[in-house]
This record gives sequence, C-alpha cells and structure tokens, in this order.
Amino acid sequence: MKTMVFLLLLVLSGAKQFERCELARTLKAAQMDGYEGVSLANWVCLTKHESNYNTQAINHNHDNSTDYGIFQINNRYWCSDGKFPSHNICGVSCAELLTDNILKAIQCAKTIVKQQGIKAW
Repeated sequence: MKTMVFLLLLVLSGAKQFERCELARTLKAAQMDGYEGVSLANWVCLTKHESNYNTQAINHNHDNSTDYGIFQINNRYWCSDGKFPSHNICGVSCAELLTDNILKAIQCAKTIVKQQGIKAW
C-alpha cells in the first residue's frame, strides 16, 4: 500500500526519471559530448551519481545550501530559490532546474563546467 501511495505521488508530482540512454541522447542533442573536454559518458555518470537521473532531486547540504535537479546545481552560487543568499551565476530560479525539460539545467551545467571544470561537482 505504501508503495502505491508513493508511486501515485510520484506520478502526480510530474517527476521525471530519465533512462540512461534517453538522457545520453538528450545530452548529445544539447552538444554536451566533449563540451569543455567532458565526455558524454562522464556527464551521464555524473547525473547518475548526483540525482539517479531524477529531474526533481533536491538535497540539503551541511552549510544550509541546497542542490537542485538532475545535475544537483547548488543555490549558493548557481541558481536562486528566493530563500538562500545566492550569486545566481546561471541567472535561473532553482525551480526551473526541477522541470522535465532539462534545457535550462543543461545550460547552467555548461556555465559551471566552463567556469570551474567538472571538478565543481
């Protein structure tokens, strides 16, 4: 019964959990393969370990900042959630990083890797 309630909430919330190959195709179409020297395989691995390919993943950190979306983009520097002081370098609301359309998340990930490299994660 608990499983059914969880699944119903998941469906109602609109959370998308990509399949590995589906995400790889999406990232490739967005020209992420080789972007700033980062292979498509590394992007797929990063998103697997950061969010398990879940567009609505949210994780809270010890410094009271929060990571959002499939790339787990942090609100201290990259997005604004309106609650935590942010540099908002990507110029997006953190809520925009939680949608099934991951184009804004991809653009922000490109900004991050361009400025700090893949080690930012």
